[in-house]
Amino acid sequence: MKRFFATLLSGFVLLGCQTEPTKDPSNHIHKVYGKWLTETNGETILNPQSSGLTVVNGKLVTLSDRSAHPSQRLKLRSINPKTTKLEGPDYPIQLSEAAKQSCFADYVADNPDLEALVVDPSNNKVFYTVTEDASYQPDMPPSCQQRFKDSGATDYPRLLVKMQVTDNKIALVTHIKPLKFTPEMEIGNFPNDGIEGLVFGKNHVLYLGVERDIQKRPRIFSLQLSEQFWANDDFATVSEVDVQLPKFKSGNHPVNGMAYIERKNGSEYLLLAARNDQELWVTDLSGDTPTKIVPLEFYAEIVNGTGVCKDFEPMDNSSIEGLAVIDNTLWMINDPWKAVYLNNIRCPQNKLNYRNFASLLFGLTIQDNWFTAN
Repeated sequence: MKRFFATLLSGFVLLGCQTEPTKDPSNHIHKVYGKWLTETNGETILNPQSSGLTVVNGKLVTLSDRSAHPSQRLKLRSINPKTTKLEGPDYPIQLSEAAKQSCFADYVADNPDLEALVVDPSNNKVFYTVTEDASYQPDMPPSCQQRFKDSGATDYPRLLVKMQVTDNKIALVTHIKPLKFTPEMEIGNFPNDGIEGLVFGKNHVLYLGVERDIQKRPRIFSLQLSEQFWANDDFATVSEVDVQLPKFKSGNHPVNGMAYIERKNGSEYLLLAARNDQELWVTDLSGDTPTKIVPLEFYAEIVNGTGVCKDFEPMDNSSIEGLAVIDNTLWMINDPWKAVYLNNIRCPQNKLNYRNFASLLFGLTIQDNWFTAN
């Protein structure tokens, strides 16, 4: 789901919620400056449709969805956040012999719609991603259709995919597990409005951010990834996380990226990218306090600029889809939204970058007052 929020500077009007969402106490719009992601040859990255971000050994790792340029698909790509260069290593995604026996092997092997990325907190060679739109996929064999006919959401189940990086730098898919929602969760059958955030909290709990349900509400769910989780390829039923997300009377207000942060006092929060609203949502995982809303204003780097087109220019639409935390910095990567990305064109220096749907990397210092009550 990709809906454009009219303009960056028109204000941030909330239309209703269970308790009035808590704005940043300073009522300050944070200006966020992004630099273009570049390949080792200095060229900006070509149409990556970046859909996830995680941290490994001080580097950021990202992946692309199915609408990306073919050169970007089915691989994990490493970014040096200090230089915003894709310096490697890159890890092509391939299926293991065991994964090839899965009912979902044909889909995962053939340009799946991958959304979100997270590294295992206990093994930095293990990654997880999740699939979204499979409405274009041919039917599975009848036995598989019967077995996985009721996901509680889309006709073709959403899949949690586990990958292990091998010594020869392959991201080998070792396990594929379909996800199940109960009818009471009211997720609905929306193929392109699925899970767009994955992040681990304490005790190997995996949190999943869903863009929307049948009432257009963003939702947070979880899975406990125990040692037995991957013992079979049956459905894994998610659990709802009881947090106070904003509610709205109208419009589309999805969450499209997610990061986890634990404060010094042990309190846990999710940082959520509300991309339609150009906001960061700071969500208390205990459920005790309402989500705090931090308005954001995005700017794109200008290389070799002059006059009014110097250093950075404001963006009409950023479309953040990946979040990750390194020390006290929140890193954000955008998924260029093809329907509106060209609306960003103002300065001639960036025209080609926008036309190539190049991504930017944004850094924002984490503020203590995001986690305090008014």
